[in-house]
Amino acid sequence: MKREDIVLLSTADWDNPFWTNKQHVAVELARRGHKVLYIDSLGLRRPSASAQDLKRIFRRLKKSLRPPQAVRENIWVWSPLVIPFQRYGFIRSLNRVLLNGGLRLWMKWLGIKPQIFWTYNPMTPRLISDKGFTKSIYHCVDEIKAQPGMPTEEIEAAEHELVRGVDLCFVTAEHLLETRKALNPRTYYFSNVADYEHFAAARDSTTPLPADLAAIKGPRIGFIGAISGYKMDFKLVRAVAEMHPEWSLVLIGKVGEGDPWTDPSILEGLPNLHLIGPRDYDSLPAYLKGFDVAILPAALNEYTKSMFPMKFFEYLAAGKPVVSTRLHALQGYEHVAYLADDARDFAVGIEQALGGRTASVDERLDVAKEQTYEKRTERMMKLVAEHV
Repeated sequence: MKREDIVLLSTADWDNPFWTNKQHVAVELARRGHKVLYIDSLGLRRPSASAQDLKRIFRRLKKSLRPPQAVRENIWVWSPLVIPFQRYGFIRSLNRVLLNGGLRLWMKWLGIKPQIFWTYNPMTPRLISDKGFTKSIYHCVDEIKAQPGMPTEEIEAAEHELVRGVDLCFVTAEHLLETRKALNPRTYYFSNVADYEHFAAARDSTTPLPADLAAIKGPRIGFIGAISGYKMDFKLVRAVAEMHPEWSLVLIGKVGEGDPWTDPSILEGLPNLHLIGPRDYDSLPAYLKGFDVAILPAALNEYTKSMFPMKFFEYLAAGKPVVSTRLHALQGYEHVAYLADDARDFAVGIEQALGGRTASVDERLDVAKEQTYEKRTERMMKLVAEHV
């Protein structure tokens, strides 16, 4: 495919330590020779009065005063000035003027041509115009309207307009495919994937086990990701910990990520339940190395019905047996993971994994090898190249 310039409108800040699809896709597109202008999150969720949100607002104001920053070869990051409280129409109108003016200015300054507009933001039609771009793509990776604090009705209306208007729509879960393809026949399913080589380091004998994890006795049943009320089934996690006090349940991640109203108190007070906080991306394979079983105790709700957990293939790339709640997106992977119906069944899955009654390591790795950013981006860009 010829190298084209890409404006990528994200729903995650580039410098967020918990990388998502957006940063990984930008890196892979840049690696393939495309120039990428990455636009930080525009803050769809209403801000709370928490210190975390206030700190983020002030940090964003500071970043908005500077021009786009070169962060890697072929990638520039722009943090535009955006007024919060997007649920109000007049605020969105003002933001639209600021964003469109800033985008045209910085594209001209960086020499980026209006060729591909790639957005993750369902509110795009209300905020930024893709008029003048050769091709437009909506990459739908979540049911964002189902997240806490979102302007649900406004998002739904804007997203319907967006899906109908783009040239191509990519989705990461089969439920998203069902709902978006009804609006645009040029909708294609590509599940979330993993950086296989990065997480394969968990199987390397030279990878050291982190001291804080080594201090926790085994067997270690581990989770890595957002510890948020709308994503994780806290009651299930506590029930499993109570059923098996001989297991150590280790949760690695930021409490309340994406949901500052999360109440983690139900996870407190058990000696075998360890919340050790977030860890940087580079160290995650080392932590996975110390897990005997990797878990996905996801809550089952409107949001998770449309979610394909990024951690799934990362766990498999690390060679770990996986136990998950019965997520809609994982139904086709029961040959390499145990999908549980309730807390007791979840514990049975862990027992089987500890006893070696699971798919082999080679079977898990074979699945993970097929789900990488390189292979997925290759398939996506082939569709982009074919579309006129």
